[in-house]
Amino acid sequence: MRPQSVLLPVALVVLGMIFTQTGASFAKGLFPAVGAAGATTLRLTLAAIVLLALFRPWRQKLSGAQWRAVLLYGGVMGAMNLFFYAALTSIPLGVAVALEFTGPLAVALAGSRRPLDLMWIALAVSGLAMLLPLGQTSGDISIGGVLLALAAGAYWAGYIVFGQRAGAGGGPHITALGVSIAAIIALPFGVATAGMALLDPAILPLALGVALLSSAIPYALDMVALPHLPSRLFGILMSGQPAFGALSGFVILSETLGPWQLAGIAAIIIASLGATVTIARSVPPPVA
Repeated sequence: MRPQSVLLPVALVVLGMIFTQTGASFAKGLFPAVGAAGATTLRLTLAAIVLLALFRPWRQKLSGAQWRAVLLYGGVMGAMNLFFYAALTSIPLGVAVALEFTGPLAVALAGSRRPLDLMWIALAVSGLAMLLPLGQTSGDISIGGVLLALAAGAYWAGYIVFGQRAGAGGGPHITALGVSIAAIIALPFGVATAGMALLDPAILPLALGVALLSSAIPYALDMVALPHLPSRLFGILMSGQPAFGALSGFVILSETLGPWQLAGIAAIIIASLGATVTIARSVPPPVA
């Protein structure tokens, strides 16, 4: 695969990460009104409505195998969002994203062959270690939040694998179906915790903004990019997520970054850029 052939997919993935972490920061503003599960439900439901209206997936005919891939894709997406938002109630955004990244990192580690690839992964892991607030802010981290974020990471790994399978030979209509399935999974949890508060007109503008930033736009970008990127390259590219999460938390949520956190961000960005250049030169195109 020529490096030029992955430039656009890489750019779409990076743009999706920026939207995702900005939306996650704004989503915390919904927690006092509807809780974490309610915020997840609003995010996915509104995103599904937007995507269904835009791409009208009912016009496309899917085979049985495609439907199975889409159901798995939507299922892991719903679980990933529920666990991640639950984690945000007890740990900072940057830390939650760093812990969640264990899923994509596992995808990146799978099948690694060359020492140079392992070097980028090691650098990303070192950056993640430096991002963890083990000093003055360690009191903000609960074991429950850590476990929830790690669970979200496991489902994130599934999102990468099943998203690539569902998107191969598909298009934006696959994203609309996947997000709709994820919304159906989240809905009972949101109704159980927030009830009629989910229909409060006062929170709908913020909820719609979160849905567009965190779900509709980045998932659509991922679905366009995933079929054209090897899962290992996509997984290592995701190492930028903790950096964007920490920066978004600092700018929007006023989460303070210390020298170790800034060093960790730099290490992760370097690892992502290095992996993009070196792996893009050596991997074959994905098989549809």
